[in-house]
Amino acid sequence: MPEYPTFEYDVLVIGAGGAGLRAAIEASAAGVRVGLICKSLLGKAHTVMAEGGIAAALSTTDSRDNWKVHFADTMRGGQYINNWRMAELHAKEAPACVRELEAWGAVFDRTTDGKILQRNFGGHKFPRLAHVGDRTGLEMIRTLQDHGIHQGIEVHMECTVVSLLKDGERVAGAFGYERERGHFLLFKAKAIVLATGGVGRAYKITSNSWEYTGDGQALAYNAGADLQDMEFVQFHPTGMIWPPSVAGILVTEGVRGEGGVLRNSVGKRFMFDDIPDAYKAQTADNELEGWEYCQGNKTARRPPELLTRDHVARCIMREVKAGRGSPHGGVYLDIAWIKEKLPNAAEHIKRKLPSMYHQFKQLADIDITTTPMEVGPTTHYIMGGVRVHAETQMSTVPGLFAAGECGAGLHGANRLGGNSLSDLLVFGKRAGRYAAEFAKQHPPGRINEDQLQSVARWALQPFERGALRESNAEGPYRIQHELQDKMQDLVGIVRTEAEMMRALDEITSLRERASRVGVEGNREYNTGWHTALDLANLLTVSEAITRAAIERKESRGGHFREDYPDKVKNVGELNIVIRRGRDGEMQIVREKIPEMPGELKQVIEEQR
Repeated sequence: MPEYPTFEYDVLVIGAGGAGLRAAIEASAAGVRVGLICKSLLGKAHTVMAEGGIAAALSTTDSRDNWKVHFADTMRGGQYINNWRMAELHAKEAPACVRELEAWGAVFDRTTDGKILQRNFGGHKFPRLAHVGDRTGLEMIRTLQDHGIHQGIEVHMECTVVSLLKDGERVAGAFGYERERGHFLLFKAKAIVLATGGVGRAYKITSNSWEYTGDGQALAYNAGADLQDMEFVQFHPTGMIWPPSVAGILVTEGVRGEGGVLRNSVGKRFMFDDIPDAYKAQTADNELEGWEYCQGNKTARRPPELLTRDHVARCIMREVKAGRGSPHGGVYLDIAWIKEKLPNAAEHIKRKLPSMYHQFKQLADIDITTTPMEVGPTTHYIMGGVRVHAETQMSTVPGLFAAGECGAGLHGANRLGGNSLSDLLVFGKRAGRYAAEFAKQHPPGRINEDQLQSVARWALQPFERGALRESNAEGPYRIQHELQDKMQDLVGIVRTEAEMMRALDEITSLRERASRVGVEGNREYNTGWHTALDLANLLTVSEAITRAAIERKESRGGHFREDYPDKVKNVGELNIVIRRGRDGEMQIVREKIPEMPGELKQVIEEQR
């Protein structure tokens, strides 16, 4: 067997965003040896793209807020198929995690009396998002990195993991490669935490960066772990749509939280036309009250632009399909209108939304203080992922943990804005703590050399096909682009069974083509090779999303079926689990959600 550079850790964390960094910090604090792998450069994690804020019931802006309201909002937004224990832990522990981040040096915006300022966001009853302008994710990563570098954590940058290694039923390590030189690397570990983020690159239009190819979900699935809720993909209602070179780049919900409104091509605020019954009591029915809410009036009701993301995205698509969209297939997001209300509106916008101002000025030559933005839905987040235990974050494979976006349970059918960042802190911390505990209680696993060599041979096959110039070999980029087109068109915002069955056929065909993909050149700086290996993960998560979406014959949260447009109470309140069968085929399992304790049911009833 070739001698691969080998690293041994008690806990190996794969992914260096908010969840990964927080897990690594917590595991290191427990006194175990920790390794951290990031696919890109340290600090480049997708967490930096989270602009709006961290959702936590600090009650600094509105004293009526508390964990019970936050819990009820999260469950309502998730259409009650959330893991209720995760939602409870999240709501209770998020404030302490934000305070901890502050103690480590995070600089939040402040109220006039020096408290952490919180802003309004979609689906939240009270102002709840602690923020740093519209650069909150960047501040989180900066703070966690600055704190983490003193913990003795070993970091492997620009490294991709292609397979988890097992000893019997438990994990024993991971096998990957350096992206720069193409050298294989072997990581031995007693416990592994997956914190690799989402699956956005399975779709054509996405706010996600290139790293988001479903690595954690696919690694876990191939290792025998269950996936859950994969049908629930969140399409953020506001992404840039013009020029084409910036399509999909996120336009933070903070724009709407600061008073931005959505208009169609004739200037109408169309969101007033469709307010779900569950939110009517909390939603303004006129422009004045909505504006007062954004200005902190505690008796006002929120504007309809701050309804849940799935609802806003569908309303935008309705306007576009009805011919009332903008010239490039979206609608207008207008923050410039607040000059009617504020004499210093331009300065206010630049101070509150500095990143958005510069983003549109530099990428689209638009001044958002004077001109409405063209926006449209963009693939943003997946609520599903690796099925985990609520308390420990361990998957169904012993020693394998997951946190952040690649884990499932907290958000149910739809994530509320801002809950992602507090999710990273709360469950990244828990994953790190319990991974360290597992590592202390178990000896190292044995690495199976046959498994190792099998993975290495598979990873190098694209070079062999490229060198032989096989007639049926093709490049990886074409296959990836075709997959993205099919997922966007057939398993997108609005779904039907006929289209998704077509998508399954297309995925099967693309998988067969991907097995013959060929690349040329050598292993150094070979992005074609990297894409060829990513294809396997993209195809796995795409199939899981499609199969789960076919199985859920109702509309709920981020999953909307045109052929089954209604939500089915009782029957639909279950989790769809994806499991790898002995023959390698995906198996679908419908699992009833455990009954919620009476005291939590009462909390929800009190907040209706």
